[in-house]
Amino acid sequence: MKYIASCSFGKDSLAMVLMLIERGLPLDEVVFYDTGMEFQAIYDLRDDMLPIFQQHGIKYTTLYPDNPFLYDMLERPVKGRERRGYGWCGGLCRWGTTCKLRTIDQYAERQGAKVYVGIAADETPRLQKERKPYKLFPLAEFGRTEADCLQYCYSAGYFWLEGSIRLYDILDRVSCWCCPLQSLEELRKLYRYFPDLWRQLEEWDESTWRTFIKNYSVRQLAARFVFEAKWQAAGGNIRSKAFHAALRKELSRLGSEGTLCRTSKQKMLSKEQ
Repeated sequence: MKYIASCSFGKDSLAMVLMLIERGLPLDEVVFYDTGMEFQAIYDLRDDMLPIFQQHGIKYTTLYPDNPFLYDMLERPVKGRERRGYGWCGGLCRWGTTCKLRTIDQYAERQGAKVYVGIAADETPRLQKERKPYKLFPLAEFGRTEADCLQYCYSAGYFWLEGSIRLYDILDRVSCWCCPLQSLEELRKLYRYFPDLWRQLEEWDESTWRTFIKNYSVRQLAARFVFEAKWQAAGGNIRSKAFHAALRKELSRLGSEGTLCRTSKQKMLSKEQ
């Protein structure tokens, strides 16, 4: 029987791989699905791990999507619709996740392999979902929580440095940096600490039909974050009704490109529906 670990090189899957090696459990291959949209810290950490895999006789394989991320997002013909591209990956259309799971599953099934998956013991809803019988969840068996996994990796000397910033100091999850499913707080951090990445988000957002997150284009989010800072500097609470009322007025006043973009996207959707 062959044993494969699916590793994104985030805290949970990395901790899982390190624990498997530490405990001497069977591990023949580590598989990384490369979306092309990971933080550089993920690729750097992956490269740091390659000599360790080699030392332990563990094969390493990179899997890729059928098409580049931006082709599927912006250019791919969509059957029955005039628009092109799937749009942002999120909501009910998590095409990126679907492609990732399908690619890894098919790779393992062709080899009749068992697959280790890095879901922590405290991720109960994920663990309770129906799973394919060849998938194994060692972190749950070891009783390791997400917090445990992060501390385990830190103790081993892995910090996910993006420049001088430790990503897990500011983000709950480290996956595709452009993911619309990030929390509002995580998007604030992306805007604050990674302006070059944020500018890239704005450029892509202008080229796709789907609003980045509910009620906000990327430019509108940036305008919101600027307004939040001003509101807080004046001693205001950004969770108050007064703030949200003032924010609506501010976005309307700005008449920003993000607002116009969002309106045009909504019109396009209403026509297609």
